[in-house]
Amino acid sequence: MFTTLLVSALALCVPNAALAAEQSRKPEEQQSFLERYTNAAQDVILQGLKLVGVRYRWGGNNEDSGLDCSGFVRLVYKDTIGTLLPRTAREMSEMGQRVDASQLKPGDLVFFNTMRRAFSHVGIYLGDNHFLHAPRAGAEVRVESMDSSYWLQRYNGARRIIDNE
Repeated sequence: MFTTLLVSALALCVPNAALAAEQSRKPEEQQSFLERYTNAAQDVILQGLKLVGVRYRWGGNNEDSGLDCSGFVRLVYKDTIGTLLPRTAREMSEMGQRVDASQLKPGDLVFFNTMRRAFSHVGIYLGDNHFLHAPRAGAEVRVESMDSSYWLQRYNGARRIIDNE
């Protein structure tokens, strides 16, 4: 099941236009999805996908007892690239560089207003308007579309913590 989920999530990360452009290139110019991004971005995405299915727990910081949204993001970034992020989504929203929604890249942090205050929820952008996050009590870490009306109405912005050029 994990392999199917991983393949599905990686397929989401290659927008249709980018895929068409890539297919029209000469073979020596073609790169796989993972080759187009830094090892750090690859590691962040793959580590995050390994945590799909971990249960949500308010204030949770590890996969055994459960993770909340910021605990999930902190764990992924610490375990993959050694970056220690602040504890809350609000504090994370002040890290790195601001990214316009049209410039999002896999590995970027995406923020939402889910508690009637800005930057109260955070996830990891996967590409093609999908992100990975620990949503709420009673749920598990999962991939969701940012195109759903719920997330569109609550989007607050994004930050780039790693240089994935």
